[in-house]
Parts: sequence; structure tokens; C-alpha cells
Amino acid sequence: MTRTHVLIDLDGTISDSHAGIARSLQYAFTECGFEPPTDHAVRDVIGPPFEVSFPKLGVGPGDFERVVDKYRERYNDIGLFENKVYDGIPEMLETLRANGLTLALATAKPEEPARRITAHFGLSDHFTFEAGASGMGGNRRTKADVITYALAALNISAGDHVVMLGDRDHDVEGAIANGIDCIGVSWGFGSHEELAGAGAVVIVNTPAEVAAAVAETYRHEPV
Repeated sequence: MTRTHVLIDLDGTISDSHAGIARSLQYAFTECGFEPPTDHAVRDVIGPPFEVSFPKLGVGPGDFERVVDKYRERYNDIGLFENKVYDGIPEMLETLRANGLTLALATAKPEEPARRITAHFGLSDHFTFEAGASGMGGNRRTKADVITYALAALNISAGDHVVMLGDRDHDVEGAIANGIDCIGVSWGFGSHEELAGAGAVVIVNTPAEVAAAVAETYRHEPV
């Protein structure tokens, strides 16, 4: 096996985006007449698309669009920059590239703000392609959809040559749905138990461990 590509999640893997997402959701819920979620409740739902998260926070499908509109009203101007790159991430990206790997962003966050975030933090040049979700009602919403899109854009097939790096169960499940392995990271929003239960092949605790984990062969050997 020769690893050639790494797909990398954004929220909870590259950066701690909790503050901006929480404040923007709390603003949107309040403006739309819903009880604003606590910081803890928001942390539990960061990652998957809003269609998955909102029912857990007490918002039904009929109200999704207006709450999302209010969320974006704050997030797209303020919230996306209330964000911090985890220590060691720039060095991790540099090491992976120095090892000859092609990197691509693969996030369930809408593509336009995702690209604004990586540009803001000076990380865009590390990625050959930056794949994100389409807007509400679009045909690319789940992590599995985004990974399929990223593989097509990179013109590669699934297999041991490509691996996903992410912090939530939907990263693992999306990778498995596309026939690739997922390395879980413990510094994000998901727990070790969540990642292991979803089928992560290994879980790393610091960005410095990622390059060695990527170089290993894991197929069919989940933790």
C-alpha cells in the first residue's frame, strides 16, 4: 500500500469553531422565537448538517430554513472568524505534504464559508481541493456526499491509497460508505467512544501523531 491522499475535516479537526457556531445559533434561535441552545448542547451537534442537528435542539423541519437564514446572518459576517486553529495543525499539514501526500478538505460545512476560513488562517495552499456541502436543499449534504464529491474532483477511486481524518462519527461513517478508512482525532467535538463505535481504524490524540498514523495500513482492522 502506498498512501497518496488524505481527506481532512474542518470543524473539530483543523479548528475549534465552537464559539462562532454557538453564538450564531443562539442568535438565530432567539430571533426565531426558540429557546437558545446552551454551549454544551451546541458542542454535541457540531459536525453533521443542520437537518440532523436541529431536531435535537428542538427545531422541526418546517422551521429549518428561517433559522438557517438567521444563523447565516450572523455567522457569515462574524461567527466564522470566532474560530481558532488547533495547536500543531499547520505543522501537521506541512509534514503530510512534505511526505508527498495530496491533501483535500472534506467538510460538511457549506463550501463557501469553509474556503473563507482556510483562507483566513492561511491554510488554503495546503489543499489541492476544498470540498464542502452544498446549501440547504442541495444534493451534497452528508459527509458521505462530500467525500464522494472530493474523490471525483481529485480524479481518484476509493481504496487504501486515500484515508479520511476527522473528529465525529459522521466522518467515519461517510468514509466507510465510500470504501475508505477513517483516522479519528480526539481533540475535536467527538469522543473516543463515538469514534471507535463508528469504526475509526485508529484514534490519535495530537496532530503530531497524524503523519505516522496516515502511513500505516489499517483496512478491516477498526479499533
